[in-house]
Amino acid sequence: MPLSTPLTTLISAAELAQRLAQPDASWVVLDCRHDLANPDAGRSAYAAGHLPQAQFAHLDHDLSGPKISPDGQFRGRHPLPERETFLQTLRNWGIDDDTQVIAYDASGGMFAARLWWMLRWVGHDAVAVLDGGLPAWLQAGQPLTTAVPAPRRGTLTGRAALSASVDADALLANLAKPVRTVLDARAPDRFRGENETLDAVGGHIPGARNRFFKDNLDADGRFKPAAQLRAEYAAVVSDPKTTISQCGSGVTACHNLLAMEIAGLPGAALYPGSWSEWCADPERPVATGG
Repeated sequence: MPLSTPLTTLISAAELAQRLAQPDASWVVLDCRHDLANPDAGRSAYAAGHLPQAQFAHLDHDLSGPKISPDGQFRGRHPLPERETFLQTLRNWGIDDDTQVIAYDASGGMFAARLWWMLRWVGHDAVAVLDGGLPAWLQAGQPLTTAVPAPRRGTLTGRAALSASVDADALLANLAKPVRTVLDARAPDRFRGENETLDAVGGHIPGARNRFFKDNLDADGRFKPAAQLRAEYAAVVSDPKTTISQCGSGVTACHNLLAMEIAGLPGAALYPGSWSEWCADPERPVATGG
């Protein structure tokens, strides 16, 4: 039976194991494992063993759209797909309007949070990330399987977005008249411009503040308690509703948005194109340093 109160942020390994012991079609589990340096790694890991009843969600193919827009503009490494295209993908996973979706990865929620945000983007709030991901599942002594669930066609309908997004023009306007805080989820060395491994240009959007997404996690890979996250974000964000979250390509920025939701600080927007789109245009200003 569907939950009377949907899970909208996190679920523990123990609670998920209890639910999966009584399978029903109102729960869909999605494996979001990925490696930015090896795009085939997630699918290979899924084939080798995944959570019972889990289906595979590929960051590049399922959770992203074309990198080049119809007018020839580069949209970033992981731009959003067309909304209807994504709804069709969700239906292919058997998701209905009352489905509880659970997303997990093996990277502290780095990729699962992207799916969490995107489901909210199409108006579906019953989505939670497995806290601690695959490592937490295994630490709890839970099994993996190589069985692939039989496909089922879902009937999900698109509803009003529960998450906000902005484009590069909004960021440029904010530079001219700063009214919003830009929060960058990349590692500090990339933010400062000292590591250009993934980016054509090092640095950050002028005025941006750095909040490395891994700082949302405890040493065990689980999210910090809500009160601790709230206190930490208060040091960099004055009002979540005037905050824009970005990263390298709009993926780990969603981790910060999930952490803020856990902390009781909802309302921040995502810049999906993020730094990979921003720095591709030499006309856009770049800052370096801390």
